[in-house]
Amino acid sequence: MFRFGSTVIAALLASSTVFAEDDSMVRIKMNKVPEEDFVESFFERQKVETAIRLSQTKRSLRGKEENEIVKDYQNAQYFAEVNVGTPSQKFNVIMDTGSSNLWVPVKGGSCGKIPIPFINKLPFFSKKNKFDTSASSTFKKLTEIFKIQYGSGAVSGLFAKDTVSLGQDLAVTGQDFATIDNCGGMGVGYLVGKFDGILGLGFPSISVGSKPTVFGNAIEQGLVLEPIFSFYLGNHKQGELTFGGYDKDHYTGDLHWVPLSKDTYWQINPSEIKMGSYSMKDTQAIVDSGTSLMVGPTAEVKKIAKDIGASSIPLSPAYFIDCEKDIPDFEVTIDGKKYTIDGNDLKMKSMGDHCMLAMQGMDFRADGPQWILGDVFMRKYYTVFDMKNEQIGFALAK
Repeated sequence: MFRFGSTVIAALLASSTVFAEDDSMVRIKMNKVPEEDFVESFFERQKVETAIRLSQTKRSLRGKEENEIVKDYQNAQYFAEVNVGTPSQKFNVIMDTGSSNLWVPVKGGSCGKIPIPFINKLPFFSKKNKFDTSASSTFKKLTEIFKIQYGSGAVSGLFAKDTVSLGQDLAVTGQDFATIDNCGGMGVGYLVGKFDGILGLGFPSISVGSKPTVFGNAIEQGLVLEPIFSFYLGNHKQGELTFGGYDKDHYTGDLHWVPLSKDTYWQINPSEIKMGSYSMKDTQAIVDSGTSLMVGPTAEVKKIAKDIGASSIPLSPAYFIDCEKDIPDFEVTIDGKKYTIDGNDLKMKSMGDHCMLAMQGMDFRADGPQWILGDVFMRKYYTVFDMKNEQIGFALAK
């Protein structure tokens, strides 16, 4: 099994260290900053988006065009390190089960900047690592255009091939990926976020350009023991992503295997989602490592917020709630088993007596999922993604 750690979006990387526990796995340690910092960056982004008139009120995971995979990375709280090229160049990427391509910004492109001078000088914008194509001896340039449409615009560049390394020992050769020179479609969330690119862990069926995925190539090249990867996000502990299997030391009890309802995103069919007096029967949800919050239809989340006494935040999809207020648990029934998120785990410390509710509304197209079970869910439940058998395993995380 091959592993590497993940951390919160505002993590400090200066003291990161790498060590090998044995010959079969690699762990990368990173630091985790207080939740307050994550919430603060969320609202700083909201202020800037208002200033530059970026509308983010409605999105869809997959739009009308084949290459439109529109999802919101503004709340991506975890990322991990990946290396591209020979010699390797380091990037911090969101390990995203909600998409299927790898992309990184390219040297000479405009990623990390917007055409408003005073905005670019704001201190909470992060510097992006950019890929230097001329510095890699294994880089192969392609002429095919890569383009994804996001809620506020496009992300575009060119496809290429190179070696992609996960950890120290898992090196995928000849991997198709995109070198991005225009990241405008990521919005301000990208500028604030401490990630450079995206590494998709979804199925090939949603891969832009029908390119093989990084994990798919790892399987084909015999680099993993099993076509399985698993997430341990660790509540106030070191997070870890394992390739080629799963780690029984990270969970208690047995894994509950749930069949997928679609092999595009990691989509399942909960029989009920319930919180307090609110209930929604027979719905569709994706388990998404690229989204930190719980996400549901705008109108439904509004009902929940009203029911539990949360207040909407102007010009934002987020809600505030009194940190001392008792709120009901969030319950998801999947394949006959009830999964419960404690109400306290849905309160993110913000400022004073107010907490941000770890849930927001977002509307997807009619044939897509209705809910996203994000990192709030995956922190509570160790999550195993089995590509061969098209199923997800859940167990209570330690």
